[in-house]
Amino acid sequence: MTTKPPTQPRRPGCNAPERWLTRGGRDKDREAPSERRCLVTGEVQPKAGLIRFVAGPDGMVVPDLAEKLPGRGFWVAADRTALQKAADKGLFSRGAKAHVRAEPDLVDGIETALARRVIELISLSRKAGDAVAGFEKVKGWLADGKAKVLFQASDGSDRGKGKLWTPPGGRWFGCLTASELGLAFGRDHVIHSALAPGGLTDRVIRDAGRLNGLRGQIGSSSAGKDSRADER
Repeated sequence: MTTKPPTQPRRPGCNAPERWLTRGGRDKDREAPSERRCLVTGEVQPKAGLIRFVAGPDGMVVPDLAEKLPGRGFWVAADRTALQKAADKGLFSRGAKAHVRAEPDLVDGIETALARRVIELISLSRKAGDAVAGFEKVKGWLADGKAKVLFQASDGSDRGKGKLWTPPGGRWFGCLTASELGLAFGRDHVIHSALAPGGLTDRVIRDAGRLNGLRGQIGSSSAGKDSRADER
């Protein structure tokens, strides 16, 4: 008669194998490859909503927006309040496991860098034929189901913006001004623009979402016919 090997012991009230347990008996909070823990809130969330930092050789905190810099990375939610708290309370040192300092204008610098990244990505999308600007062109893309993302200038007229709609299953952003959107299209200003699926669009969504976290919803309203807030 074959004897079954003993099963791995489990702690009372816990269904996880012993190797997954912390010393306190809790399930180990294992982060997925696409998730990280925010230094400020302690919450584990997708990396798309966080900003990575590393400690520079001079002991200064360096934001790594492209997530490619070497060294131990530590993460903070893409939220102005959380980032400012990390800088003011010295929380970056906890993440770096060493004493590091943050520049006084760190948060403003991150906002500027994110805006520049979004503008540059939209510009590259335009050159690839994956982005258009102007009310009629954008409306045509929306009507034909060609758009995945709708951008509308934060300082544009609510009346004009309300005549367009968020693409079904897509995203709306109002985190750039008309002059910033204009830079992406080689114009003085742009109120409406749309991006097609594929190409660089997912990168645009990621960085625009982060920028929106720093700036808040600076546009007074989203697209009118389907104002699914958020910019989900």
